[in-house]
Amino acid sequence: MSKRLKTVLALSIIPQVILVKWLANYPEFIENYYSNHLYVFISKGFRYVFGWIPFSVGDLLYTVLLVLIIRFLILKGRLFFDSTRWFFREVLIVVSFAYFVFHLFWGFNYYRLPIHEKMDLSNNYSTEELFDFTEQLIEKSNSIHRQLTENDTVMVKIPYSKSEIYKMTSSGYENLAKEIPYLNYSPRSIKTSLYSTALTYMGYSGYLNPFTNEAQVNGLQIDFKYPTVSCHEEAHQLGYSAENEANFIAFLAATANDDLYFQYSGYIYVLRYCLGETKRRDPEKFEEFNCLLNSGIIKNYIEVANFWRRHKTQAEPVFKNTFNSFLKANNQKEGIKSYSYVVALLINYYKGKNL
Repeated sequence: MSKRLKTVLALSIIPQVILVKWLANYPEFIENYYSNHLYVFISKGFRYVFGWIPFSVGDLLYTVLLVLIIRFLILKGRLFFDSTRWFFREVLIVVSFAYFVFHLFWGFNYYRLPIHEKMDLSNNYSTEELFDFTEQLIEKSNSIHRQLTENDTVMVKIPYSKSEIYKMTSSGYENLAKEIPYLNYSPRSIKTSLYSTALTYMGYSGYLNPFTNEAQVNGLQIDFKYPTVSCHEEAHQLGYSAENEANFIAFLAATANDDLYFQYSGYIYVLRYCLGETKRRDPEKFEEFNCLLNSGIIKNYIEVANFWRRHKTQAEPVFKNTFNSFLKANNQKEGIKSYSYVVALLINYYKGKNL
């Protein structure tokens, strides 16, 4: 490859960034031509190719990439000082290629039309609406909890293996697609991450590999959240990149499932966000709601909190801040806080409906 061509490839990052930022101003265009057409073809293609493989191909690719980076630094790292221009040109070629592939395979979904506009939902809600919806969630959660345990003080244990949970997620999406056809999810490509230990210490429950379209779930935690977290990562595969939207779709898919354990997972997963918002607005009302919860549900929350507390490290805030910056750079202005905005979607979706 000639030096001139290498320079062109390295500098191609500049027009790419400009193009992405320009297209970000046209969410309807991205929604219609990328998210609902090109991306559907790309994502389904990858899920057909990799979905049947029992292990994470994407994690293996990351491993190979890490080895190649280390090899490059060992063999060529000294050129950072001896031939700085050459060194940065080589690095920029890789960055330019990764940037292009990332946006082609997945990244443009960050700039699609928000789902509340697509579903004609308001993005605001009153405190009274929050309290009413939270009360409905508590009643529903308590009811399902009693059906599963027959004892208000016993916490729920998910009786399924990870592979069983992955297979069962399809049922919820099939039922959901009868009401919302564009949320049909097929084929399935969801795996337990080979880096589950690293994900745990980084504080993550899962992620989507944008280069293979595999949904990765942290396999170290088997708790009430596992079914909903699995549905959450699958929602990303459908092209819903915003975390609040993925949470919203995950809740709909989990509670549309015929299995009570999935329903329980979905209800108390979002109940946590509603209680958090209630506490922020009215601490006394939060304590009132807390007293209404079956003690077994509270034990489930404590189980999860203890799991993450045991694996908390000083490095976790660094990873969280990095991910927070990544989200903000990709059109999620509130960063990690955007996870909790699922409350607005749920309250407005269920206006005039019963849970």
